[in-house]
Amino acid sequence: MHVQVVQNQTAGGLASFKVFENALDNGAQVLGLATGSTPVTIYDELAASDLDFSRLTSINLDEYVGLTADHPQSYHYFMQQHLFNAKPFAHSFVPDGMNPDADEETQLYDALIKTNPIDLQLLGLGQNGHIGFNEPGTDPTSTTHKVALTESTIEANARFFDNADEVPRYAYSMGIGSILKAKQILMVAYGAAKADAVAAMLQGPVTPDVPASYLQTHPNVTVILDQAAASKLN
Repeated sequence: MHVQVVQNQTAGGLASFKVFENALDNGAQVLGLATGSTPVTIYDELAASDLDFSRLTSINLDEYVGLTADHPQSYHYFMQQHLFNAKPFAHSFVPDGMNPDADEETQLYDALIKTNPIDLQLLGLGQNGHIGFNEPGTDPTSTTHKVALTESTIEANARFFDNADEVPRYAYSMGIGSILKAKQILMVAYGAAKADAVAAMLQGPVTPDVPASYLQTHPNVTVILDQAAASKLN
C-alpha cells in the first residue's frame, strides 16, 4: 500500500484527481465509483478538469434498496449531481434499488462487473471499517449482495434524511471479493472519526471484523488520508 497524508479534504481531492489522471493516462477504461461526503472534492476536481470520460464506463459500488433513481438521497442522483452532469460516461451503472428481486439484481451486477473489469476502484471508509456496504463479518469472497445495514451505518446516514424512519435499512453492494478484483484501488478517508478504522485497516490483522483490512491483500492500493484520519497510525 502507498499511503499519502494530506492537509485537508481539498488537498485530498487534488491528490486523488492525480491518481485518476494517471490511471486514464495508462489506459483505464472502467472506473469504479463511490458516493458519500468523502469523494465530493474528488468529483469537483474531475468535473472541472479537461479529462474526457465519454468513451469510458463507470460502475458504482452500491445503492440503497427502495429509493428511486431520482430520489435526492439515492446514489443515482448523487452521481448525476456531482459528476455525470458535467462529465458523462459512455456507460454508467448503479444498482437498481427498486428491483425487488435481490437475486436477479445481484446476479445482473456481478455479470456486469465480469464483463467490464474495473481498472480503478474508488473507496471511502466507514467508521466501523466497512467498504461499500460490506459491514463487519462480511465474507471476504462475497460478490454483489443485498445488505442489512447496521445500526451504526443507519445512524451515520440519518443526517441526510428528514427523519430516521426514512433511512433505508438495506442496500445492494458490491462484495469484498468484487472490490478486490479491481486492478487498482484508491481508498480515501478524512476526519478524526475515521482514525480508529484507518489504523485497523492499515496496521491491524486482516479480519472480517474490519472489512477494509482485506485491502492489505491487494497488490495495488493507494490510501489518501488527512492528518486527523492518520492520527492513530504508528
